[in-house]
Amino acid sequence: MPVYIALLRGINVGGYNKMKMAELKSLLTSLGLQKVKTYIQSGNVLFESERAPNELIQLLEKEIKSTFGFPVPVILRSVEEYEQIVGNCPYGTDSLDEGESVQIAFLADQPSEEGSAYLHSYPSELDECRVVGKEVYLHFRQSIRDSKLATQLPKLGVPATVRNWKTVIKLADLAKDIAK
Repeated sequence: MPVYIALLRGINVGGYNKMKMAELKSLLTSLGLQKVKTYIQSGNVLFESERAPNELIQLLEKEIKSTFGFPVPVILRSVEEYEQIVGNCPYGTDSLDEGESVQIAFLADQPSEEGSAYLHSYPSELDECRVVGKEVYLHFRQSIRDSKLATQLPKLGVPATVRNWKTVIKLADLAKDIAK
């Protein structure tokens, strides 16, 4: 059965859109999803389902809003897509200096050429990015909180949610476990 990783945008951030992962897991299980597993409180969910990806996104967004009372964009990747995303990372992740990080912005849709060109050309001495399909690979030489490049992601015109490399790798490992 296909394994999916759902990345929920903007939950449990700064005291807003609070959602307990046990309640989310219970909801998804009640929808017929199998082997549901959550990882940390920032809205990372793994599961198996025979449903089509677009159907899953619509179902999850509708049911989450109905259950928790606020809209949450859901970005979905199959385990195969996710493995390619990890393998395509253009930045070295093994020897980052103190304060540096690699992160991935997962996009709901592929951005326009204009949006991608804008992001690639955004002047930043400290940060860089690469847009590949529906992902933006980000290399921050200081904290993402201080990054002017990170604040430009909305200009891509599509919903995005960002995960740090440690979380990206942990989700890949969990997906492999579920797929066994």
